[in-house]
Amino acid sequence: MPFSRTLALWLVICFPVTRLSAQSSQTSMTGEYYLTGVREVGSGIKLNADSTFEFFFAYGALDRFGKGTWKQRDKQIILTSRPRPPKDFALITSRKTPDKGITIRIVDPNKQLLRYVECTTRNGTDVHREMANADGDVHFASLSAEAISLRFELCPDRYSVFTIDSKAHNYFEFRFEPWIVEVFFENIPYTISGKDMEGPHPLLEPGKTYSFVHN
Repeated sequence: MPFSRTLALWLVICFPVTRLSAQSSQTSMTGEYYLTGVREVGSGIKLNADSTFEFFFAYGALDRFGKGTWKQRDKQIILTSRPRPPKDFALITSRKTPDKGITIRIVDPNKQLLRYVECTTRNGTDVHREMANADGDVHFASLSAEAISLRFELCPDRYSVFTIDSKAHNYFEFRFEPWIVEVFFENIPYTISGKDMEGPHPLLEPGKTYSFVHN
């Protein structure tokens, strides 16, 4: 048989095998992986056969979740979510009132969450910080603010910063964005270790490697 025909036949036979092997490797990683070695924390990652993943985290008063897509690259599993929106709160309204100072109000149907919002006002180097009360209210004696920052204490990943355009306004009302408890993954790699995975945890100590055991 001529060499060219032999080579062509070899490619026809081997390419599907190689492709099937890659698909089989990806499929073999599907399943549930649970965080181990961290007390009082429940957390895990589920890799689905359609290349999507689900993440959960349970600690204290609030559960958190994440989702996105995964892919296998050699001995690593890469998790990627949709881009994270810029802020975790939305400004509903602001206006000038006869009251002295600045009032910030957080509104949500779940009243139990309101007291967990940290509010900060900044005017140059003048910075004031207070926790909202059970009604979601904070009052500052400051007469004006250049910016307001909000952070949800049960999801303390970051501050949401709002620049104040109208310096005459002294009443500001905010609400939670629906994704405030969502956890986002930006191409986070996990190393395959036998049937398990090792890698970072988005809500625990940065730079530390954690074990996720296959169930």
